[in-house]
Amino acid sequence: MSASAVRCTKRGSFSADPLPACFLRPPRTGLSRTLIAVDMIALALFLQDGSSALNDPNTVTTGPLGSGAHTSALADMLHNSGPVALTVLVLLLAASIFSWTVMFSKWRAFRDADAQNRRFVRAFRKSGRLSEVAAVAEQFRPSPLVAVFNEIYDEYQRQSGGRGTPPNPQALERAAQTAASESLTMMESRMTWLATIAQIAPFIGLFGTVMGIIDAFHGLGTAGAATLRAVAPGISEALITTAAGLVVAVPAVVGYNQLTTRLREFAARMDDFGRELLNAIENAALVAPHSPPAQTPAYTGEERRRTF
Repeated sequence: MSASAVRCTKRGSFSADPLPACFLRPPRTGLSRTLIAVDMIALALFLQDGSSALNDPNTVTTGPLGSGAHTSALADMLHNSGPVALTVLVLLLAASIFSWTVMFSKWRAFRDADAQNRRFVRAFRKSGRLSEVAAVAEQFRPSPLVAVFNEIYDEYQRQSGGRGTPPNPQALERAAQTAASESLTMMESRMTWLATIAQIAPFIGLFGTVMGIIDAFHGLGTAGAATLRAVAPGISEALITTAAGLVVAVPAVVGYNQLTTRLREFAARMDDFGRELLNAIENAALVAPHSPPAQTPAYTGEERRRTF
């Protein structure tokens, strides 16, 4: 029997069935049973709503299972919203557009910087002299490693003219740290706005909801009709702002966490490259050629006459 025909079964034996039993019947834990039960309940509710919508003659069925009715209801709620709710929705829309713009721009910038990092490190490791790397370093300018290299190389040139062991290695380390910090600060630009939108968007939506509920209960008290049918439309319109706030905040939180992780990776790469460059400078100074020792004249067998 070939290795490809071996299949696992429920009790650990082997079989040649095309679809093994262990793949067809995964083990069910308590969590999996709970999820299956929740899915069945959700499916039953969905089918019940769909059947009720189909049996209702006033329901507009232009799409799958009353999607036209849901769309028209949402449009009606937006149309009947008050000025406070509309203002909140406009603010949330502007915040969403700005947050997505920041996320896409940062994603493109980090992608280009990552690609240039790889190219610059490859060129640095292939080159045998720092002067050759410095001559072509500007070609990799989107890379933050270029700033670290230029800062260390300039300090090395000021100390020893680019030759031998630097008299003050601590100055080179401080230069590397300064360059890495400046590059990281530039890459973190507009990240605070993304974090701010992620934190305040739900509260802005909640403010619109609270004001909408206040207006709904105020209208209920003015009309004098204490029924759920009278207050439900106003409350449903007010809850739109909370949903909009969550729609704005969730992508911003995810994007901020992902971009923060990428920034940590860039910071670690800059630190590693700075140490690698310092090691390269020290190793180059250690293997520098030394002057050959003076040769002693060969003995000719003739004794020199001493003079006193």
